[in-house]
Amino acid sequence: MSAPIDRTGIKIGMWLFLYSEIILFGGLFVLYAMYFHKYPESFSVGGRELNRIIGSLNTVVLLVSSFTVAASITAIQRGARKQTIGLLIFSIFCGVIFLVNKYFEWGAKIHHGLYPNSETLVTGEHGVNIFFGLYYVITGLHGLHVFIGMVLLTISLALVVAGKVDGSRLSMLDNSGLYWHLVDLIWIFVFPLFYLVL
Repeated sequence: MSAPIDRTGIKIGMWLFLYSEIILFGGLFVLYAMYFHKYPESFSVGGRELNRIIGSLNTVVLLVSSFTVAASITAIQRGARKQTIGLLIFSIFCGVIFLVNKYFEWGAKIHHGLYPNSETLVTGEHGVNIFFGLYYVITGLHGLHVFIGMVLLTISLALVVAGKVDGSRLSMLDNSGLYWHLVDLIWIFVFPLFYLVL
């Protein structure tokens, strides 16, 4: 007979992992702050090159998806399996919308020569080059986390469909939800730092 799984240990392990992710992005935000202090005008110039409409849309998309992920956990606890499945599918779709928006946004910037060490940026202000370097590193790393979050939500969805996740066995879905909330929280900092910089 197998030993019972320690759900508390799983949750603590997930929180420790999320803490390490916060440290990673926190370090990048400190780096951003240091360069912003040195090149405030250049960062303002770089920020005006970004599409605030797409940035705002992505913010709304992630906020809504964070709500639907939380709602899916509540639904599975109530035994509403179909509702859980629908909410998870919608949340994953929100992730797709976010990444597609980011793809087109990056594509437009690269097309206009706004990428680190491009001729446009190298011959311009040094601070603008640094701004876009940080922009691509931080938003690219965040996009990778969105993709990983979508994979975790998809696995959770498959387990719900298979009946392996329910109201009494929801560690996978619960931890996937925590990860998704972290992705949302990080974007709440990324959005104003790059899109609303003055």
